Amino acid sequence: MNNRLQDIQGFLKTILRGSIQPGDIALDLTAGRGRDTLFLAQLVGAEGRVHAFDVQEVALQETQRLLKEQQMAERVHLYHWDHGRLLEKVQDPVQAAMFNLGYLPGHSQEITTQAASTLAALEAVLQLLRQGGVIALTVYRGHPGGLEEAAAVEEFLSCLPRRKYSVLRGEYINQLPNAPYWILVQKNKGDTE
Repeated sequence: MNNRLQDIQGFLKTILRGSIQPGDIALDLTAGRGRDTLFLAQLVGAEGRVHAFDVQEVALQETQRLLKEQQMAERVHLYHWDHGRLLEKVQDPVQAAMFNLGYLPGHSQEITTQAASTLAALEAVLQLLRQGGVIALTVYRGHPGGLEEAAAVEEFLSCLPRRKYSVLRGEYINQLPNAPYWILVQKNKGDTE
């Protein structure tokens, strides 16, 4: 398992590896430093596409640099855009989406994801998500506004129809109270509602 229990991102990537096939379309709704964007680009292959969003130009620059280094830039569309306005850029069915809620590590903690925009992005992703598709969220809540955003996301996701979606939450029980945690959402196969 290679320390996957110590690494939320690694754990979520293990889950997503089983959900994404070459040719799929995936979303990175918080491009950050580009690691998740690169991971998704590797999974979708040359025939697939990744749409990666961030409101910070520096995040997109770091993502672009990493993608070029790894020769994956042609598989990714980068958007300097609020993820809450996702549907203005993407209308295709998607197989997977990743969110890292919080702020860009090593940069200003005053620029963070916000509950209203994140909820709008989740609503949009749910409209685009294919049956069997997965949304993976890492929720960081140790910054100003983090607890409020986490509560809003959980309230929204807990109200999804249980026959149509499976929603799981996982967290460390031996860490600090505001430690990061993960949420997975899958659009159930075979549901006709």
